[in-house]
Amino acid sequence: MSCHEATRRWQGRQLAHELTRRGVCVRSPSMRGVAEEASGAYKSVENVVDAAERAGLARKVARLEPLICVKG
Repeated sequence: MSCHEATRRWQGRQLAHELTRRGVCVRSPSMRGVAEEASGAYKSVENVVDAAERAGLARKVARLEPLICVKG
């Protein structure tokens, strides 16, 4: 999904509020940037990993859970 489409679909302030309610600290100079980075704006990592494995580019060895995201 493009950044433009993400900003039409999600509102940064609302996303930041929801993440704060879930105990996630959001520090961004731009609420637009928060909307552009919404988790729903990305492809499913499981689908990407499965495709890479089917293509012979990778082999699954572990499942990881993200703890933090730092951009900049």
